[in-house]
Amino acid sequence: MQHILNALPKKAKEKERENRLFFTRLKKRPPKNLDDIAQNLHRDEFERTDCLSCANCCKTAGPLLTRTDINRISKHLKINVASFEETYLRTDEDGDKVLQQLPCPFLGSDNYCSIYEVRPKACREYPHTDRRRFEQIGKLTVRNTFVCPAAFNIVEEMKKRIKV
Repeated sequence: MQHILNALPKKAKEKERENRLFFTRLKKRPPKNLDDIAQNLHRDEFERTDCLSCANCCKTAGPLLTRTDINRISKHLKINVASFEETYLRTDEDGDKVLQQLPCPFLGSDNYCSIYEVRPKACREYPHTDRRRFEQIGKLTVRNTFVCPAAFNIVEEMKKRIKV
């Protein structure tokens, strides 16, 4: 897996312009069955991809945490919200709550998440490739191709199946 992760940024950079153009066109004229295609590609890719052998998202791309996430995780950790925020979070330039450090402090050396049952919504949904109205998250998806090998593969396969 490490060789795939090492090569991913270069591969994603080489495809970035093409991918941005694809998503721009896709947003203007999404096929009626786009969501079905995206969900099938997502399902098929994650039957082949073992996130525990990778965890690159947890190592390099921190999630945004909602107030609901913060309350749920604080409760799970049995600490008050203020302590949780002070220990683990910072406010980014957009005013969002994000992790102070990467890799994620809840990621174990075995790539298991110690708060998996209560992980943030952004983590549960990552890499967002099975979302409805997929054409609306093109910029996010292109960014995710730099981090997630599965997202990269899904986009490449989508470009083969959908001619825009």
